Amino acid sequence: MNTTLKAVPNSPAPAGSGADITDWRPEDAAFWESTGKKIAYRNLWISVPALLCGFAIWGMWGIITVQMLNLGFPFTQAELFSLTAIAGLAGATMRIPASFLIRLSGGRNTIFLTTAMLLAPALGTGIVLQHPDWPLWTFQLMALWSGVGGGNFASSMSNISTFFPKRLQGTALGLNAGLGNFGVTSMQIVIPLVMTMGLFGAMGGEPMTLVKDSGWIFGRIKAGTPTFIQNAGFAWLLSLVPLSILAWFGMNNLKTVSPSTGGVVVAFLKITWLYTLSFLPAGVGLYLYLPAPNGLGLLNMWVTMPLIIASTLLLMKLTAFGTMKDNIAAQFRIFDNRHTWALTLLYIVTFGSFIGFSMALPLAITVIFGISHMPDAAGVIQHTLKNPNAPSALTYAWIGPFVGAGVRPIGGWISDKFGGSIVTQIISAVMVVASVAVGYVMQLAYQSPTPEQYFLPFMALFVLLFLASGIGNGSTFRTIGVIFDRQQAGPVLGWTSAVAAYGAFIAPVVIGAQIKAATPQYAMYGFAVFYALCLVLNWWFYLRKNAYVKNP
Repeated sequence: MNTTLKAVPNSPAPAGSGADITDWRPEDAAFWESTGKKIAYRNLWISVPALLCGFAIWGMWGIITVQMLNLGFPFTQAELFSLTAIAGLAGATMRIPASFLIRLSGGRNTIFLTTAMLLAPALGTGIVLQHPDWPLWTFQLMALWSGVGGGNFASSMSNISTFFPKRLQGTALGLNAGLGNFGVTSMQIVIPLVMTMGLFGAMGGEPMTLVKDSGWIFGRIKAGTPTFIQNAGFAWLLSLVPLSILAWFGMNNLKTVSPSTGGVVVAFLKITWLYTLSFLPAGVGLYLYLPAPNGLGLLNMWVTMPLIIASTLLLMKLTAFGTMKDNIAAQFRIFDNRHTWALTLLYIVTFGSFIGFSMALPLAITVIFGISHMPDAAGVIQHTLKNPNAPSALTYAWIGPFVGAGVRPIGGWISDKFGGSIVTQIISAVMVVASVAVGYVMQLAYQSPTPEQYFLPFMALFVLLFLASGIGNGSTFRTIGVIFDRQQAGPVLGWTSAVAAYGAFIAPVVIGAQIKAATPQYAMYGFAVFYALCLVLNWWFYLRKNAYVKNP
Protein backbone atom coordinates (compact mmCIF):
# COMPACT_ATOMS: atom_id res chain seq x y z
CA MET A 1 0.00 0.00 0.00
CA ASN A 2 1.36 3.42 -0.97
CA THR A 3 0.45 6.51 1.03
CA THR A 4 1.17 9.95 -0.43
CA LEU A 5 2.44 12.37 2.20
CA LYS A 6 3.05 16.10 1.99
CA ALA A 7 5.85 17.31 4.25
CA VAL A 8 5.71 20.99 5.23
CA PRO A 9 8.45 23.06 6.88
CA ASN A 10 6.71 23.73 10.19
CA SER A 11 5.29 20.31 10.99
CA PRO A 12 6.94 16.89 10.84
CA ALA A 13 5.74 14.69 8.00
CA PRO A 14 3.82 11.67 9.34
CA ALA A 15 6.16 9.38 7.40
CA GLY A 16 4.81 6.04 8.50
CA SER A 17 5.48 2.65 7.03
CA GLY A 18 5.71 2.56 3.25
CA ALA A 19 5.29 6.33 2.92
CA ASP A 20 5.82 8.10 -0.41
CA ILE A 21 7.03 11.61 0.40
CA THR A 22 6.13 14.14 -2.30
CA ASP A 23 7.83 17.25 -0.85
CA TRP A 24 11.50 16.96 0.04
CA ARG A 25 13.72 20.05 0.49
CA PRO A 26 16.82 19.16 2.52
CA GLU A 27 18.65 22.34 1.42
CA ASP A 28 15.90 24.38 3.14
CA ALA A 29 17.29 24.85 6.66
CA ALA A 30 13.87 25.23 8.29
CA PHE A 31 12.49 22.14 6.55
CA TRP A 32 15.59 20.13 7.44
CA GLU A 33 15.51 20.98 11.14
CA SER A 34 11.78 20.55 11.63
CA THR A 35 11.08 17.59 9.36
CA GLY A 36 13.87 16.36 7.12
CA LYS A 37 16.52 15.40 9.66
CA LYS A 38 14.41 12.85 11.51
CA ILE A 39 13.23 11.12 8.32
CA ALA A 40 16.70 11.15 6.72
CA TYR A 41 18.44 9.64 9.71
CA ARG A 42 15.75 7.00 10.21
CA ASN A 43 16.30 5.83 6.63
CA LEU A 44 20.06 5.96 7.16
CA TRP A 45 20.02 3.81 10.31
CA ILE A 46 17.92 1.14 8.60
CA SER A 47 20.09 1.31 5.49
CA VAL A 48 23.32 0.68 7.39
CA PRO A 49 22.63 -2.85 8.78
CA ALA A 50 20.94 -3.88 5.52
CA LEU A 51 24.05 -2.80 3.61
CA LEU A 52 26.26 -4.51 6.20
CA CYS A 53 24.56 -7.83 5.49
CA GLY A 54 24.94 -7.22 1.76
CA PHE A 55 28.69 -6.81 2.15
CA ALA A 56 28.84 -9.90 4.35
CA ILE A 57 27.07 -12.10 1.79
CA TRP A 58 29.16 -10.70 -1.05
CA GLY A 59 32.50 -11.05 0.70
CA MET A 60 31.96 -14.33 2.53
CA TRP A 61 33.71 -16.44 -0.11
CA GLY A 62 37.03 -14.89 0.90
CA ILE A 63 36.69 -16.67 4.25
CA ILE A 64 34.79 -19.73 3.04
CA THR A 65 37.55 -20.64 0.58
CA VAL A 66 40.14 -20.59 3.37
CA GLN A 67 38.08 -23.05 5.38
CA MET A 68 37.40 -25.18 2.30
CA LEU A 69 41.19 -25.48 1.97
CA ASN A 70 41.49 -26.37 5.68
CA LEU A 71 38.75 -29.00 5.37
CA GLY A 72 40.33 -30.67 2.36
CA PHE A 73 37.74 -29.83 -0.30
CA PRO A 74 39.01 -31.34 -3.58
CA PHE A 75 39.83 -28.07 -5.33
CA THR A 76 43.12 -26.41 -6.25
CA GLN A 77 44.28 -23.07 -4.87
CA ALA A 78 43.56 -21.47 -8.25
CA GLU A 79 40.01 -22.85 -8.24
CA LEU A 80 39.43 -21.50 -4.73
CA PHE A 81 40.73 -18.07 -5.76
CA SER A 82 38.29 -18.25 -8.70
CA LEU A 83 35.32 -18.56 -6.30
CA THR A 84 36.32 -15.33 -4.59
CA ALA A 85 36.87 -13.64 -7.94
CA ILE A 86 33.48 -14.80 -9.29
CA ALA A 87 31.66 -13.33 -6.29
CA GLY A 88 33.59 -10.10 -6.80
CA LEU A 89 32.79 -9.87 -10.49
CA ALA A 90 29.10 -10.66 -9.99
CA GLY A 91 28.72 -8.05 -7.27
CA ALA A 92 30.41 -5.41 -9.38
CA THR A 93 28.26 -6.21 -12.42
CA MET A 94 25.04 -6.09 -10.40
CA ARG A 95 25.97 -2.62 -9.21
CA ILE A 96 25.52 -1.31 -12.75
CA PRO A 97 21.72 -1.76 -12.84
CA ALA A 98 21.55 -1.11 -9.10
CA SER A 99 22.89 2.39 -9.81
CA PHE A 100 19.56 3.22 -11.47
CA LEU A 101 17.10 1.38 -9.20
CA ILE A 102 16.28 4.22 -6.80
CA ARG A 103 14.92 6.54 -9.48
CA LEU A 104 13.08 3.68 -11.20
CA SER A 105 11.58 1.94 -8.18
CA GLY A 106 11.96 4.11 -5.06
CA GLY A 107 14.24 3.79 -2.07
CA ARG A 108 12.02 1.84 0.27
CA ASN A 109 10.93 -0.61 -2.42
CA THR A 110 14.49 -1.18 -3.57
CA ILE A 111 16.15 -1.63 -0.18
CA PHE A 112 13.42 -4.01 1.02
CA LEU A 113 13.49 -6.30 -2.02
CA THR A 114 17.26 -6.36 -2.53
CA THR A 115 17.77 -7.15 1.16
CA ALA A 116 15.22 -9.97 0.98
CA MET A 117 16.99 -11.29 -2.14
CA LEU A 118 20.05 -12.05 0.00
CA LEU A 119 18.17 -14.91 1.65
CA ALA A 120 18.63 -17.06 -1.48
CA PRO A 121 22.47 -17.07 -1.69
CA ALA A 122 22.73 -17.39 2.11
CA LEU A 123 20.55 -20.50 2.10
CA GLY A 124 22.04 -21.93 -1.10
CA THR A 125 25.62 -21.51 0.10
CA GLY A 126 24.82 -23.31 3.33
CA ILE A 127 23.43 -26.22 1.33
CA VAL A 128 26.31 -26.67 -1.16
CA LEU A 129 28.95 -26.42 1.57
CA GLN A 130 27.55 -29.60 3.10
CA HIS A 131 28.56 -31.49 -0.04
CA PRO A 132 32.33 -31.30 -0.73
CA ASP A 133 31.91 -33.99 -3.38
CA TRP A 134 29.66 -31.77 -5.52
CA PRO A 135 31.22 -30.37 -8.72
CA LEU A 136 33.01 -27.03 -8.74
CA TRP A 137 30.29 -25.37 -10.83
CA THR A 138 27.77 -25.66 -7.95
CA PHE A 139 30.07 -23.60 -5.73
CA GLN A 140 30.74 -21.17 -8.57
CA LEU A 141 26.99 -20.71 -9.00
CA MET A 142 26.58 -19.79 -5.34
CA ALA A 143 29.53 -17.40 -5.57
CA LEU A 144 27.87 -15.79 -8.58
CA TRP A 145 24.56 -15.51 -6.73
CA SER A 146 26.28 -13.90 -3.75
CA GLY A 147 26.95 -10.94 -6.01
CA VAL A 148 23.48 -9.65 -5.09
CA GLY A 149 25.05 -8.39 -1.86
CA GLY A 150 27.66 -6.42 -3.77
CA GLY A 151 25.09 -4.87 -6.07
CA ASN A 152 23.12 -3.54 -3.12
CA PHE A 153 25.80 -1.00 -2.29
CA ALA A 154 25.10 1.09 -5.38
CA SER A 155 21.38 1.38 -4.69
CA SER A 156 21.96 2.00 -0.98
CA MET A 157 24.37 4.88 -1.58
CA SER A 158 22.19 6.36 -4.32
CA ASN A 159 19.26 6.28 -1.93
CA ILE A 160 20.97 7.89 1.06
CA SER A 161 22.49 10.65 -1.06
CA THR A 162 18.97 11.88 -1.92
CA PHE A 163 17.97 12.36 1.72
CA PHE A 164 20.75 14.68 2.92
CA PRO A 165 21.79 18.27 2.09
CA LYS A 166 25.02 18.84 0.19
CA ARG A 167 26.85 20.07 3.29
CA LEU A 168 26.30 16.65 4.93
CA GLN A 169 26.93 14.45 1.89
CA GLY A 170 30.41 13.39 2.99
CA THR A 171 29.28 12.58 6.52
CA ALA A 172 26.05 10.77 5.58
CA LEU A 173 27.57 8.75 2.75
CA GLY A 174 30.61 8.04 4.88
CA LEU A 175 28.41 6.67 7.66
CA ASN A 176 26.34 4.55 5.31
CA ALA A 177 29.31 3.19 3.40
CA GLY A 178 31.71 3.01 6.35
CA LEU A 179 29.38 1.26 8.76
CA GLY A 180 28.01 -0.83 5.89
CA ASN A 181 31.56 -1.83 5.01
CA PHE A 182 31.79 -3.35 8.48
CA GLY A 183 29.92 -6.20 6.83
CA VAL A 184 33.32 -7.36 5.55
CA THR A 185 34.80 -7.28 9.04
CA SER A 186 31.66 -8.71 10.64
CA MET A 187 31.71 -11.58 8.17
CA GLN A 188 35.38 -12.28 8.83
CA ILE A 189 34.70 -12.44 12.57
CA VAL A 190 31.26 -14.07 12.59
CA ILE A 191 31.88 -16.87 10.06
CA PRO A 192 34.88 -18.45 11.85
CA LEU A 193 32.86 -18.24 15.10
CA VAL A 194 29.63 -19.82 13.85
CA MET A 195 31.57 -22.60 12.13
CA THR A 196 32.67 -23.84 15.57
CA MET A 197 29.12 -24.68 16.75
CA GLY A 198 25.97 -26.48 15.69
CA LEU A 199 24.00 -23.27 15.37
CA PHE A 200 20.80 -24.82 14.01
CA GLY A 201 20.90 -28.27 15.62
CA ALA A 202 19.84 -31.21 13.47
CA MET A 203 18.38 -28.82 10.87
CA GLY A 204 21.83 -27.36 10.22
CA GLY A 205 23.47 -30.60 9.06
CA GLU A 206 26.46 -32.59 10.28
CA PRO A 207 29.94 -31.15 10.94
CA MET A 208 33.10 -31.92 8.96
CA THR A 209 36.56 -32.48 10.40
CA LEU A 210 39.43 -30.05 9.90
CA VAL A 211 42.32 -31.56 7.94
CA LYS A 212 44.57 -28.54 8.57
CA ASP A 213 44.78 -26.11 11.48
CA SER A 214 42.32 -23.24 11.26
CA GLY A 215 41.55 -20.31 13.53
CA TRP A 216 39.30 -17.49 14.63
CA ILE A 217 39.94 -14.07 16.19
CA PHE A 218 41.08 -15.58 19.50
CA GLY A 219 43.62 -18.00 18.09
CA ARG A 220 44.27 -21.35 16.47
CA ILE A 221 41.78 -24.17 15.97
CA LYS A 222 43.58 -27.47 15.68
CA ALA A 223 43.18 -30.05 12.93
CA GLY A 224 40.65 -32.70 13.85
CA THR A 225 38.13 -30.21 15.23
CA PRO A 226 34.48 -30.66 14.08
CA THR A 227 33.50 -27.71 11.86
CA PHE A 228 30.11 -26.54 10.60
CA ILE A 229 31.25 -24.75 7.44
CA GLN A 230 27.63 -24.59 6.23
CA ASN A 231 26.91 -22.00 8.94
CA ALA A 232 28.92 -19.53 6.85
CA GLY A 233 25.73 -19.18 4.79
CA PHE A 234 22.97 -20.19 7.18
CA ALA A 235 23.95 -17.73 9.95
CA TRP A 236 22.88 -14.68 7.90
CA LEU A 237 19.26 -15.85 7.81
CA LEU A 238 18.95 -14.74 11.44
CA SER A 239 19.53 -11.07 10.53
CA LEU A 240 18.19 -10.86 6.98
CA VAL A 241 14.60 -11.73 7.86
CA PRO A 242 14.11 -8.99 10.52
CA LEU A 243 16.05 -6.46 8.43
CA SER A 244 13.80 -7.03 5.44
CA ILE A 245 10.76 -6.40 7.62
CA LEU A 246 12.33 -3.28 9.11
CA ALA A 247 13.14 -1.88 5.66
CA TRP A 248 9.54 -2.38 4.52
CA PHE A 249 7.93 -0.70 7.50
CA GLY A 250 10.54 1.96 8.28
CA MET A 251 11.87 3.42 5.04
CA ASN A 252 10.50 5.90 2.51
CA ASN A 253 10.26 6.55 -1.22
CA LEU A 254 11.05 10.15 -2.20
CA LYS A 255 8.72 10.99 -5.07
CA THR A 256 10.85 14.03 -5.93
CA VAL A 257 13.59 11.56 -6.90
CA SER A 258 11.43 8.57 -7.94
CA PRO A 259 8.35 10.09 -9.57
CA SER A 260 7.27 7.07 -11.65
CA THR A 261 7.72 3.91 -9.57
CA GLY A 262 4.35 2.58 -10.77
CA GLY A 263 3.25 0.98 -7.51
CA VAL A 264 4.85 -1.77 -5.45
CA VAL A 265 4.37 -4.68 -7.85
CA VAL A 266 5.66 -2.75 -10.86
CA ALA A 267 8.60 -1.45 -8.80
CA PHE A 268 9.50 -5.00 -7.75
CA LEU A 269 9.27 -6.23 -11.33
CA LYS A 270 11.67 -3.51 -12.52
CA ILE A 271 14.19 -4.40 -9.80
CA THR A 272 13.98 -8.12 -10.54
CA TRP A 273 14.21 -7.54 -14.29
CA LEU A 274 17.32 -5.37 -14.12
CA TYR A 275 19.08 -7.64 -11.63
CA THR A 276 18.31 -10.64 -13.82
CA LEU A 277 19.78 -8.83 -16.83
CA SER A 278 23.07 -8.36 -14.99
CA PHE A 279 23.38 -12.09 -14.35
CA LEU A 280 23.36 -12.85 -18.08
CA PRO A 281 26.48 -10.92 -19.16
CA ALA A 282 28.26 -11.86 -15.93
CA GLY A 283 27.55 -15.54 -16.50
CA VAL A 284 28.48 -15.49 -20.19
CA GLY A 285 31.62 -13.44 -19.50
CA LEU A 286 32.73 -15.85 -16.80
CA TYR A 287 32.13 -18.82 -19.09
CA LEU A 288 34.38 -17.23 -21.70
CA TYR A 289 36.99 -16.36 -19.06
CA LEU A 290 37.17 -19.41 -16.79
CA PRO A 291 39.43 -22.26 -17.88
CA ALA A 292 38.09 -25.73 -18.69
CA PRO A 293 36.22 -27.74 -17.51
CA ASN A 294 33.96 -24.94 -16.22
CA GLY A 295 34.59 -22.46 -19.02
CA LEU A 296 36.22 -21.94 -22.38
CA GLY A 297 39.24 -19.92 -21.25
CA LEU A 298 39.08 -17.72 -24.37
CA LEU A 299 39.38 -14.26 -22.76
CA ASN A 300 41.70 -12.72 -20.24
CA MET A 301 40.51 -10.59 -17.33
CA TRP A 302 41.14 -7.23 -19.02
CA VAL A 303 38.93 -8.16 -21.97
CA THR A 304 36.26 -9.88 -19.87
CA MET A 305 35.49 -6.91 -17.62
CA PRO A 306 34.88 -4.25 -20.32
CA LEU A 307 32.86 -6.77 -22.31
CA ILE A 308 30.61 -7.50 -19.34
CA ILE A 309 30.20 -3.80 -18.47
CA ALA A 310 29.36 -2.79 -22.05
CA SER A 311 26.95 -5.69 -22.60
CA THR A 312 25.17 -4.99 -19.30
CA LEU A 313 24.60 -1.35 -20.24
CA LEU A 314 23.49 -2.35 -23.74
CA LEU A 315 21.00 -4.91 -22.40
CA MET A 316 19.56 -2.32 -20.02
CA LYS A 317 19.10 0.16 -22.84
CA LEU A 318 17.65 -2.30 -25.36
CA THR A 319 15.23 -4.08 -23.04
CA ALA A 320 13.86 -1.08 -21.13
CA PHE A 321 10.20 -0.32 -21.70
CA GLY A 322 7.59 2.31 -20.76
CA THR A 323 8.66 4.98 -18.29
CA MET A 324 11.67 2.85 -17.37
CA LYS A 325 13.08 3.50 -20.85
CA ASP A 326 12.89 7.27 -20.44
CA ASN A 327 14.36 7.14 -16.92
CA ILE A 328 17.29 5.01 -17.98
CA ALA A 329 17.96 7.28 -20.97
CA ALA A 330 17.95 10.32 -18.65
CA GLN A 331 20.36 8.67 -16.23
CA PHE A 332 22.70 7.56 -19.01
CA ARG A 333 23.50 11.25 -19.52
CA ILE A 334 26.04 10.94 -16.67
CA PHE A 335 28.36 9.34 -19.24
CA ASP A 336 28.57 12.63 -21.13
CA ASN A 337 30.27 14.27 -18.14
CA ARG A 338 34.08 14.02 -17.94
CA HIS A 339 33.91 14.04 -14.13
CA THR A 340 32.00 10.76 -14.17
CA TRP A 341 35.02 9.06 -15.72
CA ALA A 342 37.65 10.84 -13.64
CA LEU A 343 35.90 10.05 -10.38
CA THR A 344 35.33 6.47 -11.48
CA LEU A 345 39.09 5.96 -11.70
CA LEU A 346 39.66 7.72 -8.38
CA TYR A 347 37.06 5.56 -6.69
CA ILE A 348 38.81 2.44 -8.00
CA VAL A 349 41.86 3.61 -6.04
CA THR A 350 39.86 3.78 -2.82
CA PHE A 351 36.93 1.38 -2.75
CA GLY A 352 38.36 -0.90 -5.44
CA SER A 353 41.42 -1.40 -3.25
CA PHE A 354 39.38 -1.86 -0.08
CA ILE A 355 37.07 -4.57 -1.42
CA GLY A 356 39.74 -6.22 -3.57
CA PHE A 357 42.20 -6.61 -0.72
CA SER A 358 39.37 -7.72 1.59
CA MET A 359 38.54 -10.53 -0.84
CA ALA A 360 42.11 -11.63 -1.57
CA LEU A 361 43.88 -11.16 1.77
CA PRO A 362 42.62 -14.22 3.70
CA LEU A 363 43.64 -16.74 1.06
CA ALA A 364 46.87 -14.82 0.32
CA ILE A 365 47.87 -15.07 4.00
CA THR A 366 47.11 -18.79 3.96
CA VAL A 367 49.13 -19.49 0.82
CA ILE A 368 52.11 -17.16 1.41
CA PHE A 369 52.63 -17.72 5.15
CA GLY A 370 51.12 -21.17 5.52
CA ILE A 371 53.91 -22.79 3.51
CA SER A 372 57.65 -23.09 4.16
CA HIS A 373 59.36 -22.09 0.94
CA MET A 374 62.34 -24.47 0.91
CA PRO A 375 64.96 -24.97 -1.84
CA ASP A 376 65.31 -28.42 -3.35
CA ALA A 377 68.58 -30.17 -4.18
CA ALA A 378 69.01 -28.00 -7.26
CA GLY A 379 68.46 -24.80 -5.26
CA VAL A 380 65.01 -24.14 -6.72
CA ILE A 381 62.54 -22.94 -4.09
CA GLN A 382 59.61 -25.30 -3.58
CA HIS A 383 56.27 -24.10 -2.17
CA THR A 384 54.84 -27.36 -0.85
CA LEU A 385 55.82 -27.90 2.79
CA LYS A 386 53.37 -26.93 5.53
CA ASN A 387 54.66 -24.18 7.84
CA PRO A 388 54.06 -25.27 11.47
CA ASN A 389 54.36 -21.66 12.67
CA ALA A 390 51.95 -20.19 10.13
CA PRO A 391 49.60 -17.42 11.30
CA SER A 392 45.92 -18.19 10.76
CA ALA A 393 44.22 -16.01 8.16
CA LEU A 394 40.95 -16.33 10.09
CA THR A 395 42.65 -14.78 13.14
CA TYR A 396 44.11 -11.72 11.41
CA ALA A 397 42.41 -11.03 8.07
CA TRP A 398 39.57 -9.02 9.64
CA ILE A 399 41.86 -6.30 11.01
CA GLY A 400 42.48 -4.47 7.73
CA PRO A 401 38.82 -4.24 6.65
CA PHE A 402 37.89 -3.24 10.20
CA VAL A 403 40.28 -0.29 10.07
CA GLY A 404 39.26 0.67 6.53
CA ALA A 405 35.56 0.64 7.32
CA GLY A 406 36.02 2.42 10.64
CA VAL A 407 37.83 5.42 9.17
CA ARG A 408 35.48 5.85 6.23
CA PRO A 409 33.08 8.21 8.06
CA ILE A 410 36.13 10.12 9.32
CA GLY A 411 37.29 10.51 5.73
CA GLY A 412 33.92 11.99 4.81
CA TRP A 413 33.96 14.35 7.79
CA ILE A 414 37.52 15.55 7.08
CA SER A 415 36.65 16.06 3.43
CA ASP A 416 33.59 18.14 4.31
CA LYS A 417 35.95 20.47 6.18
CA PHE A 418 39.07 20.60 3.99
CA GLY A 419 38.02 19.43 0.52
CA GLY A 420 37.69 15.98 -0.96
CA SER A 421 40.41 16.29 -3.58
CA ILE A 422 43.14 17.30 -1.14
CA VAL A 423 42.34 14.26 0.99
CA THR A 424 42.28 12.01 -2.09
CA GLN A 425 45.70 13.34 -3.15
CA ILE A 426 47.29 12.59 0.20
CA ILE A 427 45.92 9.07 0.53
CA SER A 428 46.90 8.23 -3.08
CA ALA A 429 50.51 9.12 -2.30
CA VAL A 430 50.40 6.96 0.84
CA MET A 431 49.01 4.02 -1.14
CA VAL A 432 51.78 4.25 -3.74
CA VAL A 433 54.46 3.93 -1.06
CA ALA A 434 52.62 1.27 0.96
CA SER A 435 51.96 -0.90 -2.11
CA VAL A 436 55.62 -0.95 -3.09
CA ALA A 437 56.62 -1.76 0.48
CA VAL A 438 54.12 -4.59 0.94
CA GLY A 439 55.19 -6.06 -2.42
CA TYR A 440 58.79 -6.17 -1.23
CA VAL A 441 57.78 -7.88 2.03
CA MET A 442 55.69 -10.43 0.09
CA GLN A 443 58.74 -11.21 -2.02
CA LEU A 444 60.87 -11.82 1.07
CA ALA A 445 58.23 -14.04 2.66
CA TYR A 446 57.68 -16.10 -0.49
CA GLN A 447 61.39 -16.88 -0.71
CA SER A 448 61.86 -17.78 2.94
CA PRO A 449 61.68 -21.14 4.78
CA THR A 450 60.34 -19.16 7.77
CA PRO A 451 57.89 -16.69 6.17
CA GLU A 452 56.19 -15.96 9.51
CA GLN A 453 59.07 -13.60 10.42
CA TYR A 454 57.73 -11.18 7.79
CA PHE A 455 54.10 -11.41 8.83
CA LEU A 456 54.10 -8.40 11.20
CA PRO A 457 55.40 -5.87 8.63
CA PHE A 458 53.15 -7.49 6.00
CA MET A 459 50.04 -6.94 8.14
CA ALA A 460 51.11 -3.46 9.26
CA LEU A 461 51.55 -2.32 5.66
CA PHE A 462 48.24 -3.85 4.59
CA VAL A 463 46.49 -2.11 7.48
CA LEU A 464 48.02 1.15 6.23
CA LEU A 465 46.59 0.43 2.76
CA PHE A 466 43.17 -0.21 4.28
CA LEU A 467 43.44 2.96 6.38
CA ALA A 468 44.25 5.12 3.35
CA SER A 469 41.62 3.51 1.13
CA GLY A 470 38.97 3.91 3.84
CA ILE A 471 39.66 7.63 4.23
CA GLY A 472 39.70 8.00 0.45
CA ASN A 473 36.29 6.35 0.14
CA GLY A 474 34.78 9.24 2.06
CA SER A 475 36.73 11.91 0.18
CA THR A 476 35.73 10.64 -3.26
CA PHE A 477 32.06 10.45 -2.37
CA ARG A 478 32.20 13.95 -0.96
CA THR A 479 33.61 15.22 -4.27
CA ILE A 480 30.81 13.51 -6.21
CA GLY A 481 28.16 15.00 -3.93
CA VAL A 482 29.52 18.50 -4.54
CA ILE A 483 30.16 18.36 -8.30
CA PHE A 484 26.90 16.75 -9.43
CA ASP A 485 23.34 17.95 -8.88
CA ARG A 486 20.87 15.91 -6.85
CA GLN A 487 19.38 14.16 -9.90
CA GLN A 488 22.75 12.96 -11.20
CA ALA A 489 24.68 12.43 -7.95
CA GLY A 490 22.85 9.20 -7.14
CA PRO A 491 23.48 7.49 -10.50
CA VAL A 492 27.10 8.70 -10.49
CA LEU A 493 27.62 7.33 -6.98
CA GLY A 494 26.17 4.03 -8.11
CA TRP A 495 28.14 3.88 -11.35
CA THR A 496 31.51 4.72 -9.79
CA SER A 497 30.93 2.18 -7.03
CA ALA A 498 29.98 -0.43 -9.65
CA VAL A 499 33.17 -0.08 -11.66
CA ALA A 500 35.33 0.20 -8.52
CA ALA A 501 33.77 -2.99 -7.21
CA TYR A 502 35.53 -4.89 -9.97
CA GLY A 503 38.50 -4.60 -7.63
CA ALA A 504 36.91 -7.57 -5.88
CA PHE A 505 37.50 -9.50 -9.12
CA ILE A 506 40.84 -7.99 -10.10
CA ALA A 507 42.72 -8.37 -6.80
CA PRO A 508 42.07 -12.11 -6.25
CA VAL A 509 42.87 -12.86 -9.90
CA VAL A 510 46.04 -10.75 -10.06
CA ILE A 511 47.39 -11.74 -6.64
CA GLY A 512 46.45 -15.39 -7.19
CA ALA A 513 48.15 -15.46 -10.61
CA GLN A 514 51.33 -13.83 -9.30
CA ILE A 515 51.48 -16.21 -6.34
CA LYS A 516 51.17 -19.10 -8.78
CA ALA A 517 54.04 -17.57 -10.80
CA ALA A 518 56.07 -17.25 -7.55
CA THR A 519 56.22 -13.44 -7.96
CA PRO A 520 53.50 -12.05 -5.63
CA GLN A 521 55.35 -8.73 -5.37
CA TYR A 522 54.53 -7.88 -8.99
CA ALA A 523 50.83 -7.65 -8.15
CA MET A 524 51.49 -4.94 -5.57
CA TYR A 525 53.96 -3.09 -7.80
CA GLY A 526 51.30 -2.98 -10.52
CA PHE A 527 48.76 -1.53 -8.10
CA ALA A 528 51.31 1.12 -7.07
CA VAL A 529 51.74 2.25 -10.69
CA PHE A 530 47.98 2.63 -11.05
CA TYR A 531 47.75 4.66 -7.82
CA ALA A 532 50.51 6.98 -9.06
CA LEU A 533 48.69 7.60 -12.36
CA CYS A 534 45.47 8.43 -10.51
CA LEU A 535 47.35 10.80 -8.22
CA VAL A 536 48.30 12.80 -11.32
CA LEU A 537 44.71 12.58 -12.61
CA ASN A 538 43.30 13.96 -9.34
CA TRP A 539 45.76 16.86 -9.40
CA TRP A 540 44.92 17.67 -13.04
CA PHE A 541 41.16 17.68 -12.58
CA TYR A 542 40.78 19.23 -9.13
CA LEU A 543 43.96 20.71 -7.62
CA ARG A 544 46.07 22.44 -10.28
CA LYS A 545 45.81 26.18 -10.83
CA ASN A 546 43.32 25.97 -13.72
CA ALA A 547 41.55 22.82 -12.55
CA TYR A 548 38.12 21.99 -13.98
CA VAL A 549 36.62 22.23 -10.48
CA LYS A 550 38.96 23.70 -7.88
CA ASN A 551 39.31 21.61 -4.71
CA PRO A 552 35.71 20.45 -4.24
